[in-house]
Amino acid sequence: MASARPLRADAARNRKKILDAAREQIAAHGPDVGMDEIAAAAGVAVGTLYRHFPAKTDLVEAVVADWLDRLADGLESAVARLATGSRALEEIAAFLRHFLGTAANDMAVKAAARALGADPEPDGPLQRVTTALNTLIRTGQDDGDVHPDVTLADFHLLLDAAPAHRDTRDNDRWLTLVLPGLTTNGRPGPTA
Repeated sequence: MASARPLRADAARNRKKILDAAREQIAAHGPDVGMDEIAAAAGVAVGTLYRHFPAKTDLVEAVVADWLDRLADGLESAVARLATGSRALEEIAAFLRHFLGTAANDMAVKAAARALGADPEPDGPLQRVTTALNTLIRTGQDDGDVHPDVTLADFHLLLDAAPAHRDTRDNDRWLTLVLPGLTTNGRPGPTA
């Protein structure tokens, strides 16, 4: 398959405006928000929106992929900081704090993706997120800070149960309760 040509600068700006508006509109109004409303919020003609995203599912998949790309960028930066002496557990805690700060909009987009049957490509940004998070978990376990039985599946459980639409105090409390369960200090090791 031939690689796609890079977007012109104005087309790239429009695409970003559409993705940002779609994320905000879906978070505010759910998966039933219309393409006309998204185009208006982006400040583009509806034809421009449809040139970029022929179907709503395409748009939602792009919003999810964009979110996963940003998540992957942050996690890959966290992995890079390990080489400069940062502790994996500190990076995991920072990731969870960041995730909580953006959870409300991100959870709404994920719900819309499920409702519309949109599914991100498994080899794209989702794979980057998985690889980086697994690296943080394994490094934390090697450091002796992260409990040896913690897995990527555990993080999926935690992130799905994150307190979306809550205030900062609730988010801080959630972290206070969750972090000890991930650490070797928070609970005893496995028994033989």
